[in-house]
Amino acid sequence: MKPKLQDVAKLADVSPTTVSRVINNYGHISDKTRRRVREAMEQLNYSPNSLARSLQGKYSNLIGLIFFDISHPFFGELVSRLENILFERGYKTILCNSANNPNKEREYLKLLAANQVDGIIAGAHNTNISEYQEYDLPIISFDRYLSKNIPIVSSDNLEGGQLAAKALYESGVRRPAIISGVSQENSPTNNRTTGFKGIFSTHGITSDVFELPFETLPSLKYERILTILDRYHNDGIFCSDDLTAIQVHEGARQLGIDVPGALKIIGYDGTKVIQNYYPELTTIVQPLDDISHLLVELLLSKIKDPEYQMKKEYTLPVRLYKGITA
Repeated sequence: MKPKLQDVAKLADVSPTTVSRVINNYGHISDKTRRRVREAMEQLNYSPNSLARSLQGKYSNLIGLIFFDISHPFFGELVSRLENILFERGYKTILCNSANNPNKEREYLKLLAANQVDGIIAGAHNTNISEYQEYDLPIISFDRYLSKNIPIVSSDNLEGGQLAAKALYESGVRRPAIISGVSQENSPTNNRTTGFKGIFSTHGITSDVFELPFETLPSLKYERILTILDRYHNDGIFCSDDLTAIQVHEGARQLGIDVPGALKIIGYDGTKVIQNYYPELTTIVQPLDDISHLLVELLLSKIKDPEYQMKKEYTLPVRLYKGITA
C-alpha cells in the first residue's frame, strides 16, 4: 500500500498540517521539524499526491526522464525529442542515465521524488524495480514493463519482426537468425523475436536465436558476432537494434562474406543518425516523432487529471527502410 500523508506525520511525530506545510513550503517551520519530516518522507518513499498539489497550484513543472544511455543513437534522439516537446509545453527536464545499474535507477527515482517532479517518463533496461509501484507519481513507460499500473508506449515490435522476416524470406533467405537482447519477462521487445520466428515457421523454417545483452561492451559483442558468422553460416540475420546490425555488417566484411549476396542483414530503430551516416543498412524504422509526442501527451494528461483512464499499452506502426544490406 502506498504511504499517505498521515503515515509521514505519524513517523515524524508531527501533525498532518505540518507535513503539508513542509511539502508546500508554507508558513514558519523550524529546520529541525522540516528535516524530520523530509527524513520520514524518504524512509516511507512518500511523494506528495499529485491531485492535492494541483488543487493548490503546486506544480513543479519538472519532468524526470530515466533512460538507458543517451550516448546510444536511439535513446539520444528520443530524449532530445522529449526534452524539446516538454520545453515547448512549459516543462523543464531532469535527465537520469540509469545504464544497466538497478541501484542507480532506484537512487534516481528517489531523487526525482524528492525534487517533486510532476511525472516521469522511463525507458531503462533494468527489471524488477519495485519502487515504480511505490511512488505516487504519474509515470509512463517506453518499451518496458515496469508495473501493471504503468502504461507502455512502444513501436509495433511484433510487426517489426514480421516485416524483417518477410523481407528476408522474399529475398531468398532460408537459414535465418535473429540477434536480440536478453529476453525479459513481459517486455514488448520480445515480440520482435516472436514475429520474426512466426513468419519463417509458417514456411517450415526454424530460426536461430542468439541473445546478446544490450549493454555488452562493443568489443566483446563484436567477437561474439564473428563467432556466430563463422560457425552458423546463416544467410539472413535480423538484429534487434541498428548498432548490432552495423557490427554484423562489419564482421561479414572482415570474414569476406558478401553482403547482400551471401548474407542479408536487417536492423531495428532507423534513427536519423543511422539513415544519414549508414544509409546502406536496411532497417525497421520506429516512429520516433509519434512515440515522443504520445509519451508526453499521456504523461501530461495524467498530471492534470490523476483519474485519467489509459490503456495498458499503446502500439505505433513501424516501416521497412530499404538499404543495400538486404
